[in-house]
Amino acid sequence: MKHRPHFSPHQRPPWWPENEEWPATREAWRRVGRRNPFFRRMGCFFFGFAVLAFVGLLGILRLILAPFIDFHGTPPFDRPDFIFPLGFLGFILLIFAVGWGTRSLRRISRPLDELVDASNKVAEGDYSIRVEERGPPEVYSLMRGFNSMAERLQANDQQRRNMLADVSHELRTPLTVIQGNLEGILDGLYVADETRLKSILEETQVLSRLIEDLRTLALAESGALQLKREPTDLNELIRDTVAGFEIQAKEKEITLAVKLIEIEEINIDQQRVREVLTNLISNALRYTPVQGEVNVSLAESDLSAESDALTGEAVSKRGVMISIQDSGAGIESTDLPHIFDRFYKSSDSGGMGLGLSIAKYLVEAHDGKIWAESEAGRGTKISFTLPA
Repeated sequence: MKHRPHFSPHQRPPWWPENEEWPATREAWRRVGRRNPFFRRMGCFFFGFAVLAFVGLLGILRLILAPFIDFHGTPPFDRPDFIFPLGFLGFILLIFAVGWGTRSLRRISRPLDELVDASNKVAEGDYSIRVEERGPPEVYSLMRGFNSMAERLQANDQQRRNMLADVSHELRTPLTVIQGNLEGILDGLYVADETRLKSILEETQVLSRLIEDLRTLALAESGALQLKREPTDLNELIRDTVAGFEIQAKEKEITLAVKLIEIEEINIDQQRVREVLTNLISNALRYTPVQGEVNVSLAESDLSAESDALTGEAVSKRGVMISIQDSGAGIESTDLPHIFDRFYKSSDSGGMGLGLSIAKYLVEAHDGKIWAESEAGRGTKISFTLPA
C-alpha cells in the first residue's frame, strides 16, 4: 500500500519558499501570499466554501428536523428564523461555488495536461513543440515561460548543429590540403622543397588556431579561464602586434596607423590581450578595401563608477581604451547587436563566428568591456577597455 507523506507542524512543507522561515509567522504568510496570489485566491475560495457549507448544512438540518424537534433554547438552532433561510440560500450559493470551482479547476487542469504532454515531447528531443498560452494568470505565465524555454532550446540545438557543420568544414579544408600534399610527395608528384613544406606548415597552423579557439571558448564558458597577469607595457604590446600585420597591409595597400599615448604599466595577461588585438586587427584588414585605412589607438578612460564595499561611496576606476577603426563597408544594423554572440555569422563573413565571441570573453575576464560602432558604408570601430 502506498502511504501518503506526513508532515509534522514543525517540518517545512515542500512547497514553502526556501528563503522564508518555518514555522511561519503571520508576516511570513502575508509575504508568501503577496508573492503567490494563486494560493491566496484558492485559500479564500476554500475558506468561503467551508463557511457556506457550515451555514447551509445548519439551515437544511433545521428545516428538516423542525417538525419533529423543538429547537427553542438549543444553540445554534434557536437563532431567529430568518438566519436559516439565509443558510439555505448559502447552500444554494455553495452549489454555484462548487460549479465555479470545478470550472476553474478545468481551466487550470486542461492547460497543465497540454503542458505535461509538451514537456514529454521536449524530453524526447522535439524542441519545435509549443503550447497555447491560456488559463488563469499564473498558468498563462507558466505556459509562456515554457514556450520561451522551448524556443531557446530549439535555437541552441540549431546553433549546435551549425557549429558541428562549421567545425567539420573548417577542419576538413586544411586536412585535405595537408593530405593531398603529403600523398603527392610520397607518389613523387611533388618535390618536398621549402615551398611545399611551408604550405603544409601553414595549414597545420590553421588547424592549431581553430583548436585553440575552441579550447579557449570552452574554458571561458565553463568559468575555468585563468589569466596570467603581469605588469605590461601596453604601448610595446600594441606596436608588436601591429607589426605582425604590416606585410598583409602592404599587400592590400592598406594604411595601418597607430596612435598611442604614454601610460604606466598595467597588470594584464599579455597573451590573451594580444589574442584580442590580433583578432580585431585581422578582422579590420579583412573587411577594409584596397587603399583603405585601419587605425589603432590607445587612450585613457574613466571607467564607470562603482560603489566601495566598505564606505558605499562611488569610486571612479581608472583604465585605458583601445580602439580599432577601419574604413570598410561597415556592419548592417540588423547584425550589429549580435556580432559578439557565439557562432553568429553575417551573410558575408567566413570562419565559424568564434573570434569576436572569444575577444568578448577575454576582455570581460579582465573586468573590461567591449563594444562596436558601425554604419553601413562608413566603416566599423571596435573598442574595448581594460582597468588600470
